[in-house]
Amino acid sequence: MGELMAEKHITDAIVVHCIDFRFQKYINNWISENIGEENYDRLSIAGSVFDFETVFKQVQLSGRLHEIKKAIFINHEDCGAYGTEGNKERHAADLCAAREGLDERCARDLAVELYYLHLDGEFERVS
Repeated sequence: MGELMAEKHITDAIVVHCIDFRFQKYINNWISENIGEENYDRLSIAGSVFDFETVFKQVQLSGRLHEIKKAIFINHEDCGAYGTEGNKERHAADLCAAREGLDERCARDLAVELYYLHLDGEFERVS
């Protein structure tokens, strides 16, 4: 009997964000408007990039399985995973460190977008 060939599944991006229910409608709308309905992998994890080692493993896997070209990291205001240390500056620093970590350790050339999501649903680009 012939061997079945697995169909390749390719997507453009992985979106990494927090599990916090308060932000899901904003994230869903943003994804629909900026990426599309079915063109991304999604990682929802408490604190988003707070645990970069876990995030990195999943980005690597997404790259290997789906040949992603972009990683989008979204941290948010008032994040319980960060506790009292979760100010805007800390989030920006962690997002930038996550981008640097990908640049240093990732075998593939990935574009990285960073966002800080406010309680009112405003996405602020972090550079």
